[in-house]
Amino acid sequence: MTKHSRDLPQFFMTRPSPCPYVVGQMERKIFTHLGGSDAAGLNDILTQSGFRRSQSIAYRPSCETCQACISVRVLVDEFRPTRNMKRVRKANTDLVPTRVSPEPSSDQYSIFRAYLDARHSDGGMADMTIFDYALMVEDTSIDTHLIEYRLREPIMLENEVRKSGELLGVSLTDQLEDGLSMVYSFFEPECPERSLGTYMILDHIERTRRLGLPYLYLGFWVEGSDKMDYKTRFRPQQHLTPSGWAKA
Repeated sequence: MTKHSRDLPQFFMTRPSPCPYVVGQMERKIFTHLGGSDAAGLNDILTQSGFRRSQSIAYRPSCETCQACISVRVLVDEFRPTRNMKRVRKANTDLVPTRVSPEPSSDQYSIFRAYLDARHSDGGMADMTIFDYALMVEDTSIDTHLIEYRLREPIMLENEVRKSGELLGVSLTDQLEDGLSMVYSFFEPECPERSLGTYMILDHIERTRRLGLPYLYLGFWVEGSDKMDYKTRFRPQQHLTPSGWAKA
């Protein structure tokens, strides 16, 4: 045993369960706990190795007969928005993105609940309560934060009470040594004309660029999955292959 072996994380394997993305496949995940004084460093290494974070757990697929899940990260410095992406940004100039501490709120959960019901009613998160949501946001020992997307406050007129801007979207985002990772994002589903999911990724690309960091991590992409196709629009990007990260 080396002097550093006690610091190595212990990995576990989940039992096989039906895959939510590939019909007829069974999924299995390998995971470990993120905790202690080196949780942030471990999260950096694991994210760069294709893991995703959920609360204090880092996981990635480890399926016996399928390798459809591909880790994706955007090359921030080389990214240039398409004409449609520029239209999306213009359609959301009345939104104000604000970084806030990872503290859950009732208006966040209201949007979260509406998003799940509209987009992922049959998914593994469909039954999450407000207490589950609070754990998702608060249960972390690494550098994480929320980005809230609110409508710009109207100009206050004489004798008028200023109202806080309406919340339309939220992203739970991790700060990494080489970029940002969008852990989970959700938005008001009744505003399809805004393309809020696209807008939030564009905003994160700019945030990463301003930080002087090279990558925005978007999680897993599964070819042929309608729910995942949006991730491939943000190019150039890299995909994690058996030989390492490669430009796609």
